[in-house]
Amino acid sequence: MKSLNINIAAYFLPLFCAFAFLSSPVFTAETCEYPALFNFGDSNSDTGSMSAAFASKLPPNGDAFFGRPSGRVSNGRLVIDFLAESLGKPFLHSYLDSMAANFSHGASFSTSGSTITPPKYLIPVYFVPHGWSPFPLYVQFVQFTQFKDRSEMIYNQDPNFKYTVPKKEHFSKALYTIDIGQNDIGMGLFTNNSIEAVKASVPNMMEGLKSHIKGIYSLGARTFWIHNTGPIGCLPYILTNFPVSDKDTDSAGCSIPHNEISKHYNYKLKEAVYELRRELPSSAITLVDIYSVKYSIYKEAKSLGFKEPLKACCGYGGKYNYGDNFTCFGIETSKTINGKKIALKSCENPRERISWDGIHYSEAADKIVFDRISTGAFSDPPNTPPSMACHQRSSSKN
Repeated sequence: MKSLNINIAAYFLPLFCAFAFLSSPVFTAETCEYPALFNFGDSNSDTGSMSAAFASKLPPNGDAFFGRPSGRVSNGRLVIDFLAESLGKPFLHSYLDSMAANFSHGASFSTSGSTITPPKYLIPVYFVPHGWSPFPLYVQFVQFTQFKDRSEMIYNQDPNFKYTVPKKEHFSKALYTIDIGQNDIGMGLFTNNSIEAVKASVPNMMEGLKSHIKGIYSLGARTFWIHNTGPIGCLPYILTNFPVSDKDTDSAGCSIPHNEISKHYNYKLKEAVYELRRELPSSAITLVDIYSVKYSIYKEAKSLGFKEPLKACCGYGGKYNYGDNFTCFGIETSKTINGKKIALKSCENPRERISWDGIHYSEAADKIVFDRISTGAFSDPPNTPPSMACHQRSSSKN
C-alpha cells in the first residue's frame, strides 16, 4: 500500500508542477525583450530636457551618483534610471540634448514643469519655481512624432548615423513609460483654485492623457507602463505654501486634503486606463500605484533609515528647509538674505532624506520606489513587473 501511494504521488507531482507553472501569472509567458524605452512626463523622469533647453542644473544636483549635475533634478538617479538599468539599457538621453547623444536604445521626452493640460502661462520652471514648462504632453507627443519620422529617414539614408537611432521595428516592441500629472495639480493650486476646483478639473486632464496615449498607440506603440501620481500633500513645497491645521494632518505629517487630490486623480486615472484597454485592443497597459509606494516610505521612514522625512535635504528656509525664492532647482547657488550670504548645499547625509529639494525625491527614496514597483506588487494587472509588461493580461476590474 505504501508503495502504491508513492507511485501515485510520483505520477501526479509532475502534472501538479506543470499546472502551477502555467497558471502562475509570472510564468505564463517569456520575459519581454524591449529594444528601446521611450519616456514621457515631468521632472520626476526628466533626464536633461530642461537643462538642454535653457540652462544646466547646478551643484549639488547629481553629486550622489554622477559626481556632477546630470540634468536631473535630484542628487542622483531617478526611477526611470533604475528601470533602464534593470532592463539592461543605458540611461536615456533627453530628446532635446544634442550633445553626443545616442538614441538607438530610446529617448526621454519628459521635461521639468510639464503638464497634461496646456500651461496657464509659459515661464520656464527653471527660472520661476511655480512656472510651467513650454513642453506639455502635447509638445512631447509632437517631438516623438518627429523623432520617429527622422529616425527612419536617418537609418535608411545616412550610414554614418544609422546606429544612433532605433530601427523602425523597434518602435512597436519598445516600452513606453509615462509619469505626469503632479504639475497639473500644482498648477491648479498655485493659480488660486480651490481644492474642489482642482478635483473638478481632473476629468479634463484624463481626456488629454487618453488622447495622447491614443496618439502614441497610433504610431505603433503597444506596451505602456503608466505611473499614477504621488502624495502631493507630503511634499515640502506644498506644506510650506498651503499649511493646514493639525486636524487636517495625518500621522505621517502630510496634508490630508492635498493628498485627497492625488487620490482623486489616481481614481480617475484608473478609470481612464480601463477605457484605454477597451479602446486599444492590441495594447498592454500596466498601471503602477506610485502613490502607495511613496506614501509607505513616509509611513515607514524611521525603519527605512530616513530622518526628518518632510524636510528637504537641499534648500533654505522654514520648517521644511524650503523657500520658493531660493531652491536647489533654481539658477543661484548663493544669495544674500537679511544681509547674510547664504550658499545652497546638500544636507550632511542625503541618504537619510526622502525629499531632495522640496519637490523631488532623493536618489535613496527613488531607489526604494523602484525596488518596490519592480516586483509587480503595485501593478494593475496584478503581479506585472516591468519585464512582463508586454503581455496582455486581465486586470482586477476589466
